[in-house]
Amino acid sequence: MRLKIYGDSISGNCLKVKWTADRLGLDYEWIEIDLLKGETQTPQFRAINPAGQVPVVVLPDGRPLAQSNAIILHLAEGSDLIPTDSYARARMLEWMFWEQYSHEPYVAVARFHVVYQGRPVAELDPKLVAKGASALQRLEDGLNGAQFLAGDQLSLADVALVAYTRLAGEGGFDLARYPEVQAWIARVEAALPIKD
Repeated sequence: MRLKIYGDSISGNCLKVKWTADRLGLDYEWIEIDLLKGETQTPQFRAINPAGQVPVVVLPDGRPLAQSNAIILHLAEGSDLIPTDSYARARMLEWMFWEQYSHEPYVAVARFHVVYQGRPVAELDPKLVAKGASALQRLEDGLNGAQFLAGDQLSLADVALVAYTRLAGEGGFDLARYPEVQAWIARVEAALPIKD
């Protein structure tokens, strides 16, 4: 049995799993699950992931694993996407935890409202916009003088954070205000098998 990845191609959380698997040259089957049509809420899908969320993978031995950052950590075990230095590895995890708590809930949610719900940027919750801008500024500051987020090479922190950052403009955020972030996006995109 080969690795199965259940994901929606509109989701950055799903794409970071795909990009990690592609970067590592893993053999997998991509199973498209349409979030907007409620396909994560069917009994068949909930049998795989009771939380009713994508991404989820089913490992070759049949065990399921959910949550994008947990999945990419598992897939990349022993690869160059996880620093061998303990401090650099901890910094990678620091950025990954921050991404799910302080970045994705604002940058990705703003984009979802605009792109998939058709809400004008001017009508977004000002607190959502402010927190998204704050997250992008934190990323800008963290990249000052650095090529990548955790050490001197691409890591899972970069994979996790580039997914929604590269599309932040679609949520009304002006990436031109963050030149370090723009340069970093270009570096990460060049290092990953990202296809638009």
